[in-house]
Amino acid sequence: MSLLTVYDDNQAQQGERYSDFAAIENQLKAINVVLERWTANCTFAADADQATILAAYAEPIARLQQQYGFQSVDVISLNADHPDKAALRQKFLAEHTHDDFEVRFFVEGCGLFYLHVGDKVYVVLCERGDLISVPAHTKHWFDLGENPCLKAIRLFTTPDGWVANFTGSGIGASFPTLAQTLAGLS
Repeated sequence: MSLLTVYDDNQAQQGERYSDFAAIENQLKAINVVLERWTANCTFAADADQATILAAYAEPIARLQQQYGFQSVDVISLNADHPDKAALRQKFLAEHTHDDFEVRFFVEGCGLFYLHVGDKVYVVLCERGDLISVPAHTKHWFDLGENPCLKAIRLFTTPDGWVANFTGSGIGASFPTLAQTLAGLS
């Protein structure tokens, strides 16, 4: 279930929660973030490589490349056994921006996007089938969890791929983690 919680950026303990997909879309549209529900109709082995995943979604990827001029596409595939999971998590947890807009399609698993816009933080739980597009220069961070389990296709308009401009803010430490968010759903 996709989920959105909107917090004041100085009140991480209390936020307004949305679970209806149309309501989530409308809240995010107001800050120029696109969230779409796609069909994730392929199941992959835990060790499926990037080429296998990209081949399975070749048609929608080609459509997005043509529509937006994406020059590079890759897959981030992480599981609890990944040797660099802690370092990757810490890198993504630091608030940053990109000169490019950020597009992710969740093929499997889930993750938590935090979008810091004005005096609000929009916390978006993305899961299998969700495609999110975060505008360029939007402050954000991402929690893949302590024991990640996700496969996501990433699309970029530059050949360099993922390049972050870190803000140096420690705001991310104030907000609920992916594990805390998932625990609050049960």
